[in-house]
Amino acid sequence: MPYYAFIAADLIAVAVLVFGLYFPRHRRRDLIVAFLSINVGVMGVTYAMTNADISLGFGMGIFAVLSIIRLRSTEMDHAEIAYYFTAIALGLLGGFPALSPTLSFTLMAVLLGVILVGDHPRLFSRSRQQQMVLDQAFTTEEDARNHLALLLGARIDRVAIRKVDLLNESTVVDVRYTLDAASDAPLDDRIVTRGAHAEVTR
Repeated sequence: MPYYAFIAADLIAVAVLVFGLYFPRHRRRDLIVAFLSINVGVMGVTYAMTNADISLGFGMGIFAVLSIIRLRSTEMDHAEIAYYFTAIALGLLGGFPALSPTLSFTLMAVLLGVILVGDHPRLFSRSRQQQMVLDQAFTTEEDARNHLALLLGARIDRVAIRKVDLLNESTVVDVRYTLDAASDAPLDDRIVTRGAHAEVTR
């Protein structure tokens, strides 16, 4: 199969990745050009390496430079890192015309399928994780858990205390929680409702 078919397949795959999956879900415009350029760049370099007398060390050096550039750029979250490496993998698959077209195109489809399912908004849609600064000093995770359950109106799955400031009465926590059906109500209403429930329980 001609190399142009691999180029077309890669461009279609990265277009689906960026414009069909990433941007509609994350809405970060500045990474569009990053994903597209790294994909096409990796594809071109890979094809050049497979068709020229270039040593393995030279090729590894090129990808080391790419890694350094990535490390010096703005911070990405874990989901965006997954998109970044998927763009690289698609470029690698598109840059090896010696591979079986069936194998190469199937692997591209598998990569897109993994991103489609793994980053789907409905997958564990009520699960959340964030770092919070509380306006009270909690020295035990149990106390912090009870306070967060009231504050967030959610089932607290895990709490890790990162910092306790007894002088300024504050606590930095990393919390993983699952929203319940009542979480759509305003925060003040949730606090009043839960407080009334606590009074009735006592």
